Amino acid sequence: MTGCGAPAQTATLPANVDAGREVVLTGTVLSGGEPVGGAYVRLLDSSGEFTAEVVSSEGGDFRFFAAPGTWTVRALHRSGNGETVVSPEGPGLHSLQISVA
Repeated sequence: MTGCGAPAQTATLPANVDAGREVVLTGTVLSGGEPVGGAYVRLLDSSGEFTAEVVSSEGGDFRFFAAPGTWTVRALHRSGNGETVVSPEGPGLHSLQISVA
């Protein structure tokens, strides 16, 4: 259950999503190499402004739809925090892994 009203986070894209037409940032939150569920995953724009937040699934999965540009994806969990920067130039599926420690 997500407290932010976001759709369920899964590794599989919904049938109505065309990754050839949209920028999809998808990934897994890991701790010690194992998936971490229940992490708050935040999407920050190039200036560091908060844009969106989801809660990772039991399997550590998360997904955001974004525009081309530079984004920081930050994971916050009781076992630690981590982040990665991604700069998609156009539509497609952009896979990420975020390690929290």
